[in-house]
Amino acid sequence: MAEKIKGSDRPWLKSYKLGPYNLKKTLQPYPKVPVHQLLEDSATAYPNQIAVEYLGRKIKYNELKDYADRLANALAGLGVKKSDRVAVVLPNCPQFIMADFAISKTGGTMVPCSTLHTARELAHEITQSGAETLLCSEAMLGLVTSIKDSTGLNNLIVTSPMDYSAQPPERSEVPGAVQFTDLIAEHEAVPPQVDIDPLEDLAYLAFTGGATGLPKGVMITHYNRVCNVLQGAWTLEPLWPGIKGKAASETLIPLFHAWGQLGAQVSVFLGLRNLLVSDPRNIRQAITLMQENRPFLIYVVPTQLMRMARRKIGRLPVMFLSGAAPLPREVFDAIKADIQMPVTEGYGLTECGPVTHVNVSCFSKITGFITQETLGVGVPVPDTEVIIVNPDTGDELAAGESGEIVLRGPQTMKGYWPRPGSGLDNGWLHTRDIGRMDHNGYFVLEDRIKDMANIGGTKVYTTKVDEVLFRHPGVAMAAAVGIPDPAHPGNEIIKAFITPRDEYKGTLAAEEIIAYCKDKMPEFAVPRFVEFRDELPMTVTEKIFKRALREEDINKARERATPPPHPATEGD
Repeated sequence: MAEKIKGSDRPWLKSYKLGPYNLKKTLQPYPKVPVHQLLEDSATAYPNQIAVEYLGRKIKYNELKDYADRLANALAGLGVKKSDRVAVVLPNCPQFIMADFAISKTGGTMVPCSTLHTARELAHEITQSGAETLLCSEAMLGLVTSIKDSTGLNNLIVTSPMDYSAQPPERSEVPGAVQFTDLIAEHEAVPPQVDIDPLEDLAYLAFTGGATGLPKGVMITHYNRVCNVLQGAWTLEPLWPGIKGKAASETLIPLFHAWGQLGAQVSVFLGLRNLLVSDPRNIRQAITLMQENRPFLIYVVPTQLMRMARRKIGRLPVMFLSGAAPLPREVFDAIKADIQMPVTEGYGLTECGPVTHVNVSCFSKITGFITQETLGVGVPVPDTEVIIVNPDTGDELAAGESGEIVLRGPQTMKGYWPRPGSGLDNGWLHTRDIGRMDHNGYFVLEDRIKDMANIGGTKVYTTKVDEVLFRHPGVAMAAAVGIPDPAHPGNEIIKAFITPRDEYKGTLAAEEIIAYCKDKMPEFAVPRFVEFRDELPMTVTEKIFKRALREEDINKARERATPPPHPATEGD
């Protein structure tokens, strides 16, 4: 009888290879330094290398450090001190990166907030974090002002995303706020001297869970993040001599999201030229930057690759690193056929730095070291323990068996705000994600527990249904969700939401989709209903928002089931 390999056996260690190169099995000891040390080191090693390129403006590493030092000095002058929370509500622009390192230099904690927040959502994060200082774009100032009196905000700093472009706008006074550019101009590059304990002091308080419930503050220490930057760059170590201080990266993910921010910090650590896409939804701008600059690394999410797959980019020697959601095989194949390079997939959570897995086989394929890649989110990064457990019993499962992904490592959060250790089980994080591991330690992400559908007592992974839908030539985007079965209370049925490709709009029928699925999956998993839409709702990180689709459909069903009120009659 074959031995049952489990995650606790760490079978992935034998897969720590980049072609002929053996990758380090541990990165211990990790440096106990604050986050801003990443910039300090690269500004020293590569002072004249371009650090950020944005809308025609090029900022060198020594200039980026100078801006961060000036801003840190200015923040200290506004009263920001160690452990104070500073909220940042900015789109992708150089100011976000400056603020990241400047806040670290003050000993403060950055609270990155989505630019798509409503007033209620933003007020929740400001109030819960206790932030008294906020940096935002001019476009967000009205929203911020509307909640200011209901929060503890004292200092408002405003900037235009164009302030550090090749064509900065004329500046004018904004009542009740100070201009970012004025702070930079009026303060010397002399940051405050602060004693930071990287193991205990928080670098970030990032709120997460908005797609699945009330957002919770995730406490990430300086040590957590620095460890994860090194883990994120680990796969590339054999290539460092050829890329450090020389190559370029491109960031298509919002910097306010942990995945986008980590990507930018890995780029700083490696001394790369980071091409910032001002609007991650602007695929045309993203493709133009790729074609003109041919960056070595491109940080993306699957929905962006779906949009790119609808266009013909042409052969490009670039490396897409996809995260934040499962990557459909059909999208992988389409991009690979177009640019002649595979897509590398990773996995993680805000609570874990955020990266926990990376696909080293696809890196090996890209670099020409192997001929065949293994699909999936890859192997755990060094010093990360991962097990698959039965979500009902908690028992550890063997290789090939699907269950909940549970993990821990030096990048794992300190806890949910404000209680250290909360949300963890003896240091272990229950991800609420379903996956499986093969005998070589490679992991495949299958679904979120919350997105599984209960069809007559059988669990259906809706991402598996998505995979089938994507294979239909007329489907551009798709999302399957479980909705209540009106004929059998407590049971669910599958409904598919589809955005057709342009050439199929108006001609693709629900019956065709259902018949297509019947040939490729069990009867119980086949969608019973299909709804076509021009666009599907997205989360702030450009993931298809399945919960919104499900709740919207449930609310419509309730409205249909509720009889209209009787019209008033004389004498009532």
